[in-house]
Amino acid sequence: MATPRESEEAGHARYTYRLRLSSADRKALLGEWDRCRWVWNQCAAESRAAHKAEEKCGPARLDKMLTGWRAEHEWLGEGASVPQQQIIRDFARSRAKALKDIKARVPVRQRAGMPRFKKKDFAGPTLNYTRRGFRLKDGRLHLAGGVVLTVVWSRGLPADPSSVRIYRDSLGHWYASFVVPSETQPLPATGRCIGIDWGVKETATTTSDTHDLPYSGHGKKAAGRLTRYQRMMARRKPQRGQAASKGYRTAKRQAAKVHKKVARQREDTARKWAKSVVRDHDRLAVEDFRPKFLAKSTMARKAADAAISATKQALIHMARKHGRQLDLVHPAHTTMDCGHCGARTKHALPLSERTYTCTACGAVSPRDKNSARVMLVRAGLNPAGADRVRPGGPPVRRRREPGIPLLQEAEESRFIAAIDSRLAFGEEGGRGRGRRADDTGPY
Repeated sequence: MATPRESEEAGHARYTYRLRLSSADRKALLGEWDRCRWVWNQCAAESRAAHKAEEKCGPARLDKMLTGWRAEHEWLGEGASVPQQQIIRDFARSRAKALKDIKARVPVRQRAGMPRFKKKDFAGPTLNYTRRGFRLKDGRLHLAGGVVLTVVWSRGLPADPSSVRIYRDSLGHWYASFVVPSETQPLPATGRCIGIDWGVKETATTTSDTHDLPYSGHGKKAAGRLTRYQRMMARRKPQRGQAASKGYRTAKRQAAKVHKKVARQREDTARKWAKSVVRDHDRLAVEDFRPKFLAKSTMARKAADAAISATKQALIHMARKHGRQLDLVHPAHTTMDCGHCGARTKHALPLSERTYTCTACGAVSPRDKNSARVMLVRAGLNPAGADRVRPGGPPVRRRREPGIPLLQEAEESRFIAAIDSRLAFGEEGGRGRGRRADDTGPY
């Protein structure tokens, strides 16, 4: 089944297809992977030796070493050079990221570690081929080295691919992931905008009731079966140095099936919801929420099941695909600001409090709905009734999409709104009623 996903590179997308392999094809791919894994481990060893000798060890030097390795080892020279060169590129990229984090003094728990050795039983096979290492002929995939694979073409490729990645998942299924240039598919203009706030009780709360995304609970529904298979694995766990029994391997495969199904359900739910939001709205103000901290809280299991980060990425990719404008709003104080007048409460509301009551204008609304409205206000998409907005505030990260101009800063409207808010607060006359609209000092 083809699953198009946005690539890390701008302007490209991945289309993944299932592969049907014979025993000979599977043996050939595993042989290529063993050679690439050996090259990776050699790169790791040379990198450590160069570090001790205070020498540089970049991809150019490793490429020269690869030429010597292929001449020295006949079994290594029998494999294709393209995937071996690409794994050197991957190693160099991983090492450069680790050195960059060290130089930037990133905390140890957050920095990317130096590349380690790949063990045979733990590293999944992954082969990368550039354009000169593969070709498509008569619907079949021809790889360098004489390997011919059968692809399940569930849909056609929109353009000629520039590279392909061959990998195996936890169930033993093989896939081919093609990188093709992405093309914007514009949708009809609607003239509507929407604000989106992320949460745990509801995965996404929006300013439109029909586009709220409730907690699906796919992992919660599959927890019973997963617990059963995990207990089977615990009872049959082999001793160190012993081969796993057939019962252990069967239980492990069943557990992997459950995990795979839940992941696909989450991805399907996220993509369908993102498509409906992008289809019905031209402009999106999305909270730039990063739920990594939830993994250390009591909401870790439910937050992981909600897949907030994956859902946000699906929304970003869908907006880029269809040329919609999307603004990422900083999440600071979004639960304390009022979406109607812009005032801020003097204390944070408890998590158990689901209703937001503004201490300045007296507006009462559900807490998450108010936060979603704050996204619109901060992004400059002032809805009807939100004419009193405090100037300044946390920054808004804007994504420039092709064919869609960025929102204007609307400095004049903000200045007028600040004056209106100042007059409104002056008429109230009470101290301790929230921050003044003209107060632009530190929070």
